[in-house]
Amino acid sequence: MKHSADRILTTHVGSLPRPADLLAMAEKQKNSESDRQAYEERLRAAVAEIGRQQASLGIDVVDDGEYSKPSFVTYINERLGGFEVDKESSGASQWSHSREALAFPDYYKAPGSLGPPRPPNMICTGPIKYQGGELLKRDLENFKAALEGVKVEEAFLPAISPSNVEDRHKNAYYKNQEEYLFALADALSEEYKAIVAAGFLVQIDDPRLVSYYTMHADVTIEDCRKWAELRIAALNHALRDIPPEKIRFHTCYSINMGPRVHEIELKDCIDLILKVNAGAYSFEAANPRHEHEWKVWADVKLPEGTVLIPGVITHSTVLVEHPQLIAERIGRYTNIVGRENVIAGSDCGFATFAGSKEVHPSIVWAKLKALCEGAAIASRQLWG
Repeated sequence: MKHSADRILTTHVGSLPRPADLLAMAEKQKNSESDRQAYEERLRAAVAEIGRQQASLGIDVVDDGEYSKPSFVTYINERLGGFEVDKESSGASQWSHSREALAFPDYYKAPGSLGPPRPPNMICTGPIKYQGGELLKRDLENFKAALEGVKVEEAFLPAISPSNVEDRHKNAYYKNQEEYLFALADALSEEYKAIVAAGFLVQIDDPRLVSYYTMHADVTIEDCRKWAELRIAALNHALRDIPPEKIRFHTCYSINMGPRVHEIELKDCIDLILKVNAGAYSFEAANPRHEHEWKVWADVKLPEGTVLIPGVITHSTVLVEHPQLIAERIGRYTNIVGRENVIAGSDCGFATFAGSKEVHPSIVWAKLKALCEGAAIASRQLWG
């Protein structure tokens, strides 16, 4: 994993707005073989386009925009065997019983405030196995082709964590939750290793690690920490054969743009985050609820060679951050861990569900442009 050796490198979390025609073709692809082939051709071209677009903006560590995925988490439904549709699943938004929904009931009664309905959940009814080899091979080949002739520093692909699959899909086969969780870890490990074997960094997406407290109004901080220990152990089990320097770990407070007053504080979970065997940690740092928490990093010792990827632009507001502010945010972290150990990133993905309308695409590109401009300012200040 590259460090910021002579300037501040830039990256983002993963999901980027999909082209409208790609979304339409994704809906039609199951209608016929010709529709499927047309979709695959457009997908390959779209991945090439987003590769070039990231590079032209000045993003140094890029991905494929997650263009083939219906969302950062539900994409895995097609790739795991041992599941079937849970007919008792309500499809209700995950926010409907959160601490925020309970605290702001009038706000959350407004249409659309809870976000899109969840797709049908799955239920585990047999041995879990990874069966997404062909889909993953397509994604890897498309991304490799997209990077030909494109000047970037490094490339990554996101993959979901075991605990986020556990969150959506019930267990009706394994004897207990721990056995189920580690079975998920073993299956997902195949995807993680294949991404790294293809020459990319793997980014583990794990918003549930810090969102669990918000989503469960009946748990204490200590309950949450105890819950997290097992999930981190399962994730590290899945990553056991991959060198940490090939792993980025991302956690965040989810994509809800509503009021946020009940999120776990960084001081209560930073040690848990650092237990994940990764070479880089991506986290929310521009969200106004958490921006002040940069100071907490001064009180911990980072593992040798670790990179921090603080979010210096956020999905939690449509305001486009000023490059000078972005440079200031970067400087807070370089002052603590050193300029070479900071890569400027974003708080979360900007289209975590395909067709997401939280942040308009034009604003996403403006934010990413500001990210690169802010990193350039910080680089001049840090290297002269």
